[in-house]
Amino acid sequence: MGMSRLATTLEDAVNRRSVVALRRRGWRPRAIGLTGYGSVDSLHVLGRVVMADPLNLHAEDEDVAPVGPFNVAAEAQRGWRAFFTAQVGFLPVTVRAGNQTLRSTTDRGGYIDVMLREHGLPPGWHDVTIEALAAEPVTARVLVVDPAARAGIISDIDDTIMVTMLPRAFIAAWNTFVRHTNTRKPVPGMAQLYRSLRANHPETPVFYLSTGAWNTVPTLRRFMRQHGYPDGPMLMTDWGPTPTGLFRSGVEHKRIQLRNLLITFPDIRWLLVGDDGQHDPMIYDELAREHPHHIAAIGLRELSPTEQVLSHGTPEAIEKPNPLRNAAAEHGVPIVRGPDGHALAAQLPDVLLARDEQRRADPAGAAVPAGDTVASPARAVDRV
Repeated sequence: MGMSRLATTLEDAVNRRSVVALRRRGWRPRAIGLTGYGSVDSLHVLGRVVMADPLNLHAEDEDVAPVGPFNVAAEAQRGWRAFFTAQVGFLPVTVRAGNQTLRSTTDRGGYIDVMLREHGLPPGWHDVTIEALAAEPVTARVLVVDPAARAGIISDIDDTIMVTMLPRAFIAAWNTFVRHTNTRKPVPGMAQLYRSLRANHPETPVFYLSTGAWNTVPTLRRFMRQHGYPDGPMLMTDWGPTPTGLFRSGVEHKRIQLRNLLITFPDIRWLLVGDDGQHDPMIYDELAREHPHHIAAIGLRELSPTEQVLSHGTPEAIEKPNPLRNAAAEHGVPIVRGPDGHALAAQLPDVLLARDEQRRADPAGAAVPAGDTVASPARAVDRV
């Protein structure tokens, strides 16, 4: 038996025993609604079922107010409980959305991940109901994207909209245990950038794609509300072993979610925003090379040397696309770089406008020869 299979088997065994022990103590399953998304044709509903103390069933609700100065210990304890959970696998669940009802089960990690078609919900935010066996019904928020939307934003979180300044291995623990939103700082100008790009087209959806754990979502949502980031679905991942590895691949998670969005919304052209501290440049470039007609531009926040060291141990970016074989050189997909949102905002509007003009002039999306660059207030920008 391989190490990954052994780790998976051990995790499942420990979790089963934990569920049994907690049930004997009076705990019961608790459903948690996660943010889903979809179109007017299909809806992606997400949730999770974990064991919870019946006296503290709603301690992890997303809309709990930020903690005060005298509640630090209690908040840290809730963070610990959120991180170390006993998930309820293979539990029957019923999802009700619009005029559709779907019956399914949680997966081995306690997650609910179902697709409902012909749900009848109009564009906008909605509440859907998740009913898990032996648990109280809960609601999950879902965004039905307006079919008129032709542009969308996909944004990374850590080091892109939030200044981390922590070793990468500590980020998830920090997000979970240290729950004060004022301990994290927003990247200057990034919230204003997203709001300005949506000002004339409020139907433009914003998706937040991260390799962080689902457990951190409540803290991150409070941070985003506090600093004025547009509301949007958060596509996180789960930690732990899989049948193919001891840890889930963050890179593969992003690749899968990006392609899911392209499939679900074939008429939207996306602005991909990330940072150069880890793998975003390569992941985004790969997607843009495969689907250049679906990518409007790529925006990359450049980390400082100190942030680079904390991110991966060296003062320079570790991954860069081949300068001769990348989305900009081969397909004319613009790549904009800058140290913060203000620098990106000085470039992106003109770049996106030029991209739209090129699309209208050439609906077939013919590639633009490489080397067509202009100087911007911040630095050179690859553009059409």
